[in-house]
Formats: sequence, C-alpha cells, structure tokens
Amino acid sequence: MNDVELKTHHFERKVPGGKLVVADIADDGSHIVKASISGDFFLEPEEAFDALRSSLVGAPVTATTDELESRLTRALDEVGECVLHGFTLHDVAQVTRRALLDARDLTDFEWAVIPATTLPTPVNVALDEYLLREVQAGRRGPTLRFWDWEDKAVVFGSYQSFANELDSEGIERHGIVPVRRISGGGAMFMEGGNCVTYSMYVPDSATRGLSYEESYQYLDQWVLAGLKSLGVEAWYVPINDITSTGGKIGGAAQKRVRGTVLHHTTMSYDIDADKMMDVLRIGKVKISDKGIRSAKKRVDPLRRQTGVSRQAVIDALTEAFTSRYPSTFSELSTADIDAAKDLVAKKFGTNEWMHRVP
Repeated sequence: MNDVELKTHHFERKVPGGKLVVADIADDGSHIVKASISGDFFLEPEEAFDALRSSLVGAPVTATTDELESRLTRALDEVGECVLHGFTLHDVAQVTRRALLDARDLTDFEWAVIPATTLPTPVNVALDEYLLREVQAGRRGPTLRFWDWEDKAVVFGSYQSFANELDSEGIERHGIVPVRRISGGGAMFMEGGNCVTYSMYVPDSATRGLSYEESYQYLDQWVLAGLKSLGVEAWYVPINDITSTGGKIGGAAQKRVRGTVLHHTTMSYDIDADKMMDVLRIGKVKISDKGIRSAKKRVDPLRRQTGVSRQAVIDALTEAFTSRYPSTFSELSTADIDAAKDLVAKKFGTNEWMHRVP
C-alpha cells in the first residue's frame, strides 16, 4: 500500500459575492487519502476547520458533490454549532469534486475575444457549429464571440417544432428569416439592433464537477459583473434565465460535443413586442402573461435599465470579461466566414434542417 503512487489535484474557486476556497487533494486511485481546504473565508469554531479536512479523507474518488457535502455536513454536526462566512459546505464539496476531476477555471485559459462582425443571422448560427468544431479539434483555443446582424430573424431551438413555435403568416409578412440552431432552448426574435448576443466555445474541463444548472451561472458570472457596472442588479434563475430587479433580461443555451461546450446567451436590448407576437406563436402567451397587451409596447430591459446604447452594453460586457480572464482580441478570417457560409448552404439553410421537427 505504501508503494501506491498518489495522484494530486488542486482547484480554486472564488465564491460569487464571497471568499476564496481552495482544495488540495491526493488520492490512491480509489479514495481520497489527503485533503487540505484553505482560503480567506471565516470559520468558527477552530475545531470545524480540522473536521472539514478529516471528513473528506476516505471518500471515494467517484463521490458526487452531494455525497461530499453530506460527509462535510455530518462532520460539522458532530462539532456542534458552526459559523461559516463567505462560503458554504456546498462550495467546499464542489471545489473538492472539481479538483478530483482536474477541472480548469475560466482564468486558467488564454481566451480569444472576437468583437462583433455584422453578418447574416444564418451565418452567425453556422459559426457556432464551426467554431465549436475548431475548439474541439484543438485548432483554436477557448473563444468568446459577440454577434451582430442587420436582418430580421427568429433563432429557435434544435428540438422545437417549427409549426408550433413560428407563425408562418407573420414570418412572411415581416420578412423574417427563421434559423434553427444546434442548441436546445426556446425561440428568440432577433431584429437587427434589438438584442445583445454572444457565444463561448470552451473545453469541457471548464464545467467538470458542475451540475448542468450550475454550469450556466458559472459561464455567465462575468456577464452579471458587466451588468452591475451599468447599474443593473442581475442574477440567474435556474436553469438558464438572467433576470433583474427590472424583470427578465435574457436566456442562455448550451450544446456539448465530445469534450467541448458551446454556451451562448441572448439578452433583450429593445424589442418590438407586437412584431414578436406576430412571428412567435409562443410569444402570444408569454407577452400576455407579462401584461403587455396594447400596441406599440416594447421589451427593452437593457435599454431601459442601463440608459446607454447597445454598443455601450457590449463594451461593458467585453471589459468585464477581459478584466477577469487572460484575453487577446481576435477576428474572424475570410476562411472562417466562408466555412460558415458553406454550412448554411449544406445544413442551416436547408428545409431538412429547418423542419427537422415539423
């Protein structure tokens, strides 16, 4: 047993609004044999600190975050009344699980940031698949890309029914381009200038040890910080909605392909609600539920809550990202755009893909 080579693991997490929690773990291939939890958090009484470490020793390396949290909870229950400031036992369990899985924090990557390039919406959607493949193949590193477009489109989820979600008469009347994306989730009316949209392409090591729900909030932490810099107090509503004191702002969707994650988010800047109701069948229910019934109403949370231009919002978000994560600015090449256009011709612009769910 003494000849077993131990595997060592390290992971750090800055708890949003809280403190740093660090896990240094060693295992023998089946169980944790050494554990150290450290950070700038506060914990009382002193005995609780030793209890955290000792409770993790002996845990199977396959233990889930919930199972690790249960061990931590039992250990602190034996200590008696404990006070934790700046972190929770779930944070400790999550950091431990992520360490065991050799997860990587977003700060561990060198990011390429691609500012918005005005392109037809189908090309923007196709770029998501193309760039995801590029990152998956190792030809490109982790990337953040902002969208821009001048056309009028509805981008709807991979598994949504075309007939159930889109109003064909409204689509034709307003000259809307319908585009099915590769991720799930709901439809979004995307008239030029009415939304803020971005996509992230990152190895799945960034989300190891996180639940599906937790991964959404984790990948969008910088967005909440960017909105806060504009005076907007925003937070996540599980699974994938961003809301604020002034109402819902937007939503995110993901697609995971062989070790790589596409995470993209669309936030409403200033949407013509009446036109949206004309082109989205589900929009009639959603808008009615929000009490927006009269003509000339708008869904404008970012414009109304920030009081700044759409570009100023994008600039604030870009600053929030680049100030947190190692980043260099990049751009789409002609080859990138041509590859996306080819995907539009072969897939995203075809009736077979558009009506894959009738």
